[in-house]
Amino acid sequence: MLDWNTYTGASLPGKTVVITGGAGFIGVNAAESFIRDGWHVILFDNLWRKGTDLNLRYLRQKYPANCEFVLGDVRYDDFSLLRTVGRAELVLHLAAQVAVTTSIVRPIEDFEINARGSFNVLEAVREAGNKPLVIYSSTNKVYGGMPDVVCVKEATRYRFRDFPAGISEEQPLDFHSPYGCSKGAADQYVHDYGRIYGIPTVVFRQSCIYGQRQFGVEDQGWVAWFSIAALLNRPITIYGDGLQVRDLLHVDDLLAAYKSAVNNPSRSAGQIFNMGGGPTRTLSLVELLAFLEKRMSKKIPISYAEPRAGDQPVFVADIRKAERELNWRPAVDPLPGIEKLLDWITENRADVERVVATFG
Repeated sequence: MLDWNTYTGASLPGKTVVITGGAGFIGVNAAESFIRDGWHVILFDNLWRKGTDLNLRYLRQKYPANCEFVLGDVRYDDFSLLRTVGRAELVLHLAAQVAVTTSIVRPIEDFEINARGSFNVLEAVREAGNKPLVIYSSTNKVYGGMPDVVCVKEATRYRFRDFPAGISEEQPLDFHSPYGCSKGAADQYVHDYGRIYGIPTVVFRQSCIYGQRQFGVEDQGWVAWFSIAALLNRPITIYGDGLQVRDLLHVDDLLAAYKSAVNNPSRSAGQIFNMGGGPTRTLSLVELLAFLEKRMSKKIPISYAEPRAGDQPVFVADIRKAERELNWRPAVDPLPGIEKLLDWITENRADVERVVATFG
């Protein structure tokens, strides 16, 4: 049982958002953005992931009066989680184990964090009784490898043959890999708690999110990892042929979608949205490397390995439902967004090097 004395800071009047995984990449950006909008932010995090201590330090130094921290773990159904969500008008449930590779090596841990942890958050919200809006960051991996979706090979990328707008929310679910199973189970629990218990819930099935304060590593966050590795002269391995394509969504655009859901609860509650850059904001692995080589005026050495289990040759989200229902559209194009990421890495090189070194 966690001690409520780990709770720091004082309550402030006004709206409160609780962010599980609040010291992670999306969490720290969400916290800063909501603070700037006048919200009081409570971060709930166990600081397990590398770099979260640096993100927490950043927020505490910059926003000492507007940001509280609870040292907690969603895997444990305890008083601190219940008490924390009971103060919220909004819960952003971002806490997660985020790597497919890790889920294959440690499937029990993956289940406990993603599936059981999400269940605990939902139960805490239900027991608290205040019915905040709950936004869950799901993943495109709930659609699996999509073996029946035909992909066409081109010079530097794959593309869908039959889905020019991308994959919609109507695509059949196919949980592939322990990560896909755990996130998919949570995805469905969040959606169903909205139906059964009347809790306003929103599920965002997120594609490739990138941006500032992302300490990307080889197993997760490939845009940030390639950018970091290229700047720090670290080895890069491509799993597969490098023609895999993802739609890229800058974290600032993701947060704009979250806020649109918050501002339009009558249209967002009970809904599931595919969330990515869409068909106009895509890159393949080799296309990103070509951009980095040109930008840095150097050849980036790479090696190749076998494709990873469950990897999709292409995933591009059909974002038309979010555009229609939330009056939202992404604004940051990939290359300018990656430039912003590179600037952040350069400005915070010492911290980035420290985090990368801990991964070997």
